Amino acid sequence: MQVFTPNEITQTAANKYLAVLVASRYARALNEFPKMPSSREKKLTTRALEDLTDGDVAYRVVPRVRPFAGRRVLLGVTGGIASYKAALLARALLKAGATVEVILTRSAREFVGGITFEGLTGRPVHDALLAEGAALTHIALAKAADVVVVAPATADFLARAATGRADDLLGAVLLATTAPVVIAPAMNDHMWAHPAVQANVRTCAGLGYRVVDPAVGDLAAGEGSGPGRFPEPEILVAHVARALEVPSLAGLRVVVTAGPTQAPIDPVRFLSNHSTGKMGVALASAAWRRGADVRLIHGPLSVPLPAHLPCEAVTTTAEMADAVAAALPHADVLVMAAAPVDFVAADVAPQKLKKSDGAVSLAVRPAVDILASTRVARPPGVTVVGFALETHDGERYAREKLAAKGLDLIVLNLAGTADAGFGADTNRVSVIDATAREDLPLLPKDAVADELWDRIVRRRG
Repeated sequence: MQVFTPNEITQTAANKYLAVLVASRYARALNEFPKMPSSREKKLTTRALEDLTDGDVAYRVVPRVRPFAGRRVLLGVTGGIASYKAALLARALLKAGATVEVILTRSAREFVGGITFEGLTGRPVHDALLAEGAALTHIALAKAADVVVVAPATADFLARAATGRADDLLGAVLLATTAPVVIAPAMNDHMWAHPAVQANVRTCAGLGYRVVDPAVGDLAAGEGSGPGRFPEPEILVAHVARALEVPSLAGLRVVVTAGPTQAPIDPVRFLSNHSTGKMGVALASAAWRRGADVRLIHGPLSVPLPAHLPCEAVTTTAEMADAVAAALPHADVLVMAAAPVDFVAADVAPQKLKKSDGAVSLAVRPAVDILASTRVARPPGVTVVGFALETHDGERYAREKLAAKGLDLIVLNLAGTADAGFGADTNRVSVIDATAREDLPLLPKDAVADELWDRIVRRRG
């Protein structure tokens, strides 16, 4: 079986057309072979469709990333050593499902050619404010954009944006657009620290522009390391997503826990579980994208941490309980997506246990129950969501936990379910409250996170 993942097609076509489009792609692939059995008897597209029906060819739908589907991103690139990295950002935005238009400033063209962006986006690159037949390009681009992103933004651009200069296409678009504007400065660390640049950054922020601080790292040749580096594309994509998203959690303080905890047995071994932290990280990221002030408390994770979120790392269940207790008084929502160990060693051996000592009997005791410990300290109006991973009688155990721990919602998933649970990119969960149960279909964990936040938002009114 041949498997095709038509990324560019699924970003622009509805699913109902996907089979025919994949069939056409497969037909073109067949056409490259010198020998094609039955090609004289049947059209290649007909053969491809039959192969799809018979299961000889499979296709996978590549899901779009919320909230980029159908959204238009206008990417302005200014002239600095980091200009080439804007191509990586354009590609990441396209992969997320956005349509990307590019404006290159005159100085940007000294660092990267327009053909690079044209090849990536499939669209002409814009650079002229005044051109015959295009006198109102800045107005058209400004109106069409759902978000304007300037990356990288040089010190010169920041000065121009702060003073409302409009003598080039990008500056004119900024004045004409009503869309949110995201600015990602990148420059030498001494330039970034200069009081004039910082004053311009504050002015831009005062104008409503969202300024993403540069990363700390290696700079241009011979300049060493420091603040001023172009942020990684995934960080900028997250900030663009936040600018595009409906801010349904704006003003709320959210605490999310994620990942496993560890209970030491001796200095080198511990009890734990298979949790990777994917679901918790997805929930924290989705809450931040929706405008919340998020704190992620996590155990040892097997997935990357979101660099744009404030995170607190813990190891043991007791440490996680302490971190939650410290954050809870200021929280509006607590989502306990972590999988802390339920049992800890009654006595931790001071030295490594040796196989040569023969069979070892390990005495355990219950670990602190984090959710139960929060009941007396929960502030008025806080929404508390728990998770239950069960192997059998899932709803009964979930409802017992819902009642015993005073939860508003509990999310149930069953261990051993195909393509769900620990380590999987997808999950199949049931959302349970005091009166009802709702079973969600198999979804990517990012989509599950948004489904859960939709329900939390509705519950809070």
